[in-house]
Amino acid sequence: MRVLIVEDDPELAALLRDSLRAQRIDSTLATSFAEGCNRASSATFDVLILDVRLPGGSGFELCAELRRRGVMTPVLMLTALDGLDDRVRGLDAGADDYLTKPFAVRELVARLQALARRRPAVTAPVHHVHDLEIDLARREVRRRGRAVALTAKEFALLELFVRHPGEVLDRATITAHVWDDNHDPFANVLEVLVRRLRRKIDDGFEPKLITTLRGAGYRFGP
Repeated sequence: MRVLIVEDDPELAALLRDSLRAQRIDSTLATSFAEGCNRASSATFDVLILDVRLPGGSGFELCAELRRRGVMTPVLMLTALDGLDDRVRGLDAGADDYLTKPFAVRELVARLQALARRRPAVTAPVHHVHDLEIDLARREVRRRGRAVALTAKEFALLELFVRHPGEVLDRATITAHVWDDNHDPFANVLEVLVRRLRRKIDDGFEPKLITTLRGAGYRFGP
């Protein structure tokens, strides 16, 4: 596994590198927004570790910029902030997981391994659900010919829906696909994510494609 660490605190950076080295995980260090952006854009990594506070810009902004550039490498955000607003902001930026400081090294390694072993879904590259078109290979979405811009988490949720049309998907199934086993399935971040996706692909269109089944989960399809 190859990991890029974007962290400007020398002590924390050294701890991260030593901890990963002990697990035989190869790591590269960047210490600023600009350096992290250049390294992540020009080399191949299995996971990116981004601190929220960086010289030249935040980790949220760096994650969003990488997604705009088409870098879809899984991102683990490191931050001392633990509020729901910060989790949602990371989600919006395209992060895949979130770990607050201080943290246990064993948990960090477990989360990195979970992110690294995710594999793209083996499905047809383009799907049509009523007037919604989803190109999984290009990560492009259109409804009634109109482009829809999605964050990485929103796209992951939509991809899961597309692969299971008409099925009722419960919270555990969704969180396991969009996040990982360490995510709290009872946190209301899932509701926030569904609400944002619904606003982008359903608001102003008929029929509605996302249905909430109270106590059961969600169903996708007209």
